[in-house]
Amino acid sequence: MKKHVSMLASALIAAGTFSAPAFAAEHYVSGNVGISWINEVGAVSGPNLETDVGLNLLGAIGCDYGTYRLEAEGGYQHNDIKNSGAIKVLSLLGNGYYSFDAGGVKPYVTAGVGLADVRLRDVRLGTPVRYSDNETTFAYQIGAGVEIPIAKKVMLDARYRYFGTTDFTTGITGNESIDSNGVLLGLRMKF
Repeated sequence: MKKHVSMLASALIAAGTFSAPAFAAEHYVSGNVGISWINEVGAVSGPNLETDVGLNLLGAIGCDYGTYRLEAEGGYQHNDIKNSGAIKVLSLLGNGYYSFDAGGVKPYVTAGVGLADVRLRDVRLGTPVRYSDNETTFAYQIGAGVEIPIAKKVMLDARYRYFGTTDFTTGITGNESIDSNGVLLGLRMKF
């Protein structure tokens, strides 16, 4: 599966970097940090796992074509499970953005698809025994935000993000999926 993730990342970066529209693209890197809420880990069989507010980190490289952008994004999300353990999600997504010019400030909408490696660590299900498991599954995100220029080629980025996965199976709670809401703040620098 890791080979497929590497191939997907390479293809997304190549598609964004080497695509040749009628006008030149500006390349950029970005980073965001924020908080996220997982809306229970939805188990088809077994108990639902309730989580605390957690940390969300995103890093991306991409191309800006003016009104739209394409990027490859790596993400990390960590939420503690109430009373025991933690959920960690590593993700690799290909994202698209569409921006609206509002006189310097640029509101935008975004969507993306890719893969997520979901790791459940030290989970207790009513017994002293702790369980750990992980699974790779398809992931997606949608969101909206606003960019504010703060220097030449540097933008402040504030966003809301809904992140979800398709169903996956672990030995802890059976079939489950993750969906979360996040609020993030970051910087995007063109080069």
